[in-house]
Amino acid sequence: MSFDTGRVYSTQVLPGDDDRVEDTNVGLTRKYADFIREFYIDGNFIYRDQLQDNILGGILTIEVDIAHVRAYDGDLGQRLADDPTGMLNLFQLAAANVARRLINPYMDEADERLRKEGPDAIAKVPYVQVTLRSDASITQIRDLGSTHVSRLVRVPGIIIGSGSVSNKVKTVTLICSHCKDQIKIEVTPGFASLNIPRACQGPPNPNGEAKNCPLDPYKILHEKSEFVDQQVLKMQEAPEMVPVGEMPRHVIICADGYLANRVVPGTRIMAIGVYAIYSAQKGKNNNKAGVKGAVAIKSPYIRLVGMTGLDSNNAPVADGLNPSREVIFSEAEEQMMITLSKEPDLYEKITGSIAPSIYGNTDVKKAIACLLVGGSKKLLPDGMRLRGDINVLLLGDPGTAKSQLLKFVEKVSPIAIYTSGKGSSAAGLTASVQRESGSREFYLEGGAMVLADGGVVCIDEFDKMRDDDRVAIHEAMEQQTISIAKAGITTVLNSRTAVLAAANPIFGRYDDMKSPGENIDFQTTILSRFDMIFLIKDDHNASRDATIAKHVMAIHETGNKTEEEGEIPLDLLKRYISYCRQKVAPVLSDEASERLSGHFVELRRQVAAAERQMGRKSSIPITVRQLEAIVRITEALAKLELQPVASAAHVEEAIRLFNASTMDAVTQGTSGKDTIMEEVTQIDQELRRRLPMGWSTSYSRLVTEFVNTRNHSQEALDRTLHALERSEVIQFRMQRQRVYRVGV
Repeated sequence: MSFDTGRVYSTQVLPGDDDRVEDTNVGLTRKYADFIREFYIDGNFIYRDQLQDNILGGILTIEVDIAHVRAYDGDLGQRLADDPTGMLNLFQLAAANVARRLINPYMDEADERLRKEGPDAIAKVPYVQVTLRSDASITQIRDLGSTHVSRLVRVPGIIIGSGSVSNKVKTVTLICSHCKDQIKIEVTPGFASLNIPRACQGPPNPNGEAKNCPLDPYKILHEKSEFVDQQVLKMQEAPEMVPVGEMPRHVIICADGYLANRVVPGTRIMAIGVYAIYSAQKGKNNNKAGVKGAVAIKSPYIRLVGMTGLDSNNAPVADGLNPSREVIFSEAEEQMMITLSKEPDLYEKITGSIAPSIYGNTDVKKAIACLLVGGSKKLLPDGMRLRGDINVLLLGDPGTAKSQLLKFVEKVSPIAIYTSGKGSSAAGLTASVQRESGSREFYLEGGAMVLADGGVVCIDEFDKMRDDDRVAIHEAMEQQTISIAKAGITTVLNSRTAVLAAANPIFGRYDDMKSPGENIDFQTTILSRFDMIFLIKDDHNASRDATIAKHVMAIHETGNKTEEEGEIPLDLLKRYISYCRQKVAPVLSDEASERLSGHFVELRRQVAAAERQMGRKSSIPITVRQLEAIVRITEALAKLELQPVASAAHVEEAIRLFNASTMDAVTQGTSGKDTIMEEVTQIDQELRRRLPMGWSTSYSRLVTEFVNTRNHSQEALDRTLHALERSEVIQFRMQRQRVYRVGV
């Protein structure tokens, strides 16, 4: 060959003179492939080995940390953050090329083959999904705006709804119905629609004749198309992230491939995805006047490219998506927790640190301390689960700071949701099945007890709930699951929560002249599910009232300084509760078990005696559930001190707490007040017989007859007249000097 021929030759002399190949898709794909093959830490090629292990296990996915990409090539990592949609497609193609080489090391270079064979070679490369991990700054759901569109975002939240998994086409194969020409079209991930060409794209006839293919000739060949799983999730801000007075915001998430079907309602996640938009077009009938201009309005969603689970403190966990995963404690923190647990008066310190601005109610605060840490969950050999969470009911007069205690528990518990019974429905507390407006498909949406999985649900105004709504939480309180069978969706959700409920008696205030059953307007089935039931009365006591008044005035004088009144700071108490729940699962000693067994038999005997004395069944039953309740309280007391074994001392305190709460409510009216109750009943019967309807008598005459003559107490007479007046049997007239009979 001679150099005299008229040809022009060129070669690259210096590196960097021609970077056209580097900026093309082929060059970027090669860079990403080099990153997967060559990136290593401490001599371990982490992504190459991860991809090889996944391929051997039949899992065509790889998880990449963006920080590692930046460390390998800063420009490559920046491109991935700035243009995630385009770069992820190239990254996945590169991962597929590397996977193909790992499957057959002697195969030709993928880049060369792609350059030679064109798009048809892409179909022969296995699909490998690339998911991302990032340590970028967090963006709250309410802060997402137009500036984030098509950008990579990192958003925390809690999953409140999950749809069924559907199949989305990834690569569609079309065939012309006239000339039988086939083409393949790549479909953009997410909610992007499929645009089918209206004219045939096939080559002209070999003889040069024009093709006579009609308009819209293409049909879809489903058997030659590629599909990927897709699931629509609904993520909401965690309750503690919502500003006071604001509605919680939510965002739709589209999860594809291996990211689909991994989370259930109630799971806290850190979502990493592309903030994208789609046209949420309504039906033709909804296109009324003024709506035509709305075609430029797009609805936002997040196309998921990676996610990690969050613990109860909203910190990412190392792996998994369980909301109750372990919280990470540093060595200094662990040493501080152990030192705190060894203090001799720790139990009293924790009690004093719970709602320190509220005077008294010591036993209630001790019960709340047990509720916050809970007992030990147990999984029996036959698969049965025994709950460790403790449920407490505060039943009492208004103005006894029940709601304030609930609000404090919401603040100190790692996971907590506060709700009011009047504004809570059965679906809002458990779960509901909703229909998605666009696709008309059903999806599952979790309620308060599902979202508080692993924490506490505080239900205020428990007595204002409808009976149907209260019945809905029976299963959630004992079995700690919520079963759904609606609209063809049959599933079971976890609701491993403790319930702290506050309620008023049926008459607004507790009536001492009536039995507990007449004051407590709850079914026996719901009462048996509470481990401790406290009757909080607003008794008139001059010395106690003076102390409370002095305490309240001190609070108003010092203002916000009362927040530091507790011996243990709020943040430390919150971390200590998390540490206790995570690190210790106490068991009962033999001595403690023996003591509990004997005490349960004694409890049943006491209740039977009380029922015989009252002549009716107790409204608060004492069953095996109550024995398990004492066991849970014993374990919680041991857990507060980080003790692996519950001792007899813990059993004694648990029995004392149970006697001060539930047993006190059961035996109410059968001991010291039995005499006055009998007097009230006798005066009531005699007064109804003696005073016919429409007749009246003077108050002084009743005092003379019942108190002076029949030796009844003045208190019994006044209580009887007060009860008859409230039930509209009598009326007081002439400045309460005359008693007039008006009803039966």
